[in-house]
Amino acid sequence: MHHMSTEMKECIDNCLVCYRECLSMVMGHCLEMGGKHTEPSHFKLMMACAEMCRTSAHLMLIGTEHHRHTCQECAEICRQCADDCERIGDMQSCVNACRKCADSCEKMAA
Repeated sequence: MHHMSTEMKECIDNCLVCYRECLSMVMGHCLEMGGKHTEPSHFKLMMACAEMCRTSAHLMLIGTEHHRHTCQECAEICRQCADDCERIGDMQSCVNACRKCADSCEKMAA
């Protein structure tokens, strides 16, 4: 396997944690709560965030330079998702996972 920096391994882990967190939170917590938790814009943002995190992790695992582009976008969408989850409230684990992922993705995109 190609050589991978500790920073990249950490970013992959953060992406996968965020993927799992967003997907399980939106499919469990948000669907059960209803109301503002299922506003189309919020629901779509969480689904998009989960997918972007999965994609970024995937490209880093493959070892392609294209991860810089996906990580840049991932950081952006994670920040937006974190802010939106914070706005809605009662989703701190998702907020934390998104911010942590955004931070490490920004380093990978640099």
